[in-house]
Amino acid sequence: MGRKFVVGGNWKMNGNKAQISDILKFLEAGPLNPETEVIVGVPAIYLDYVKSNAPANVQVAAQNCYKADKGAFTGEISPAMLKDIKVNWVILGHSERRQLFKETDELIAEKVAFALESGLKVIACIGETLEEREAGKTEEVVFRQIKAIADKIKDWSNVVIAYEPVWAIGTGKTATPQQAQDVHKSLREYISQNISPEVAQSIRIQYGGSVTGANCKELGTQSDIDGFLVGGASLKPEFVNIVNAK
Repeated sequence: MGRKFVVGGNWKMNGNKAQISDILKFLEAGPLNPETEVIVGVPAIYLDYVKSNAPANVQVAAQNCYKADKGAFTGEISPAMLKDIKVNWVILGHSERRQLFKETDELIAEKVAFALESGLKVIACIGETLEEREAGKTEEVVFRQIKAIADKIKDWSNVVIAYEPVWAIGTGKTATPQQAQDVHKSLREYISQNISPEVAQSIRIQYGGSVTGANCKELGTQSDIDGFLVGGASLKPEFVNIVNAK
């Protein structure tokens, strides 16, 4: 199968130039597993700075972008702007965008489609809330979120899916390796049946939700977990250990 392990660090709305310089230093020092693809999701205002200063083996992602090249969309950034500064990745559909900024499945799918058409690679986030998990709706929710994207795109080669149970983000609660594997396996089966077996085999599905240096190795042994999307831990030197989980 040969899916390349991919670890993303989502800095969220954190960091200043001094802190970012420290992060870049520990990424430079590494050493980072050359077999693992490493991507950091950077606040928009620092994208150009990080792109100019990050080590060559660390790619840079925006944390969001809009579904138009330009126009009267105050506060937004476009895929064209990202391409202009040589940023080739974007994180879309993060649970915070869904929960706090009320982004719908439909809007996220449109943004994913437009970003891909514009030549970006996309980390597309999906995941259920605690209420949805406790109601036994995990699969219903994540399948609905994937279907919305599948209805808008045909080519999945530049998509990484990040499964992030919302109840495990920044809470210290982590899905057990088996819980995470079960959802990843179900997602792959859904993709195989509803999109194509080829996409199911090749697409990388990251796990995100309180991943740390302590639990990353066990999570990384699961057959359908192809990497991590890490929040708070990506601001700390332990991120190097998470990159090297495999």
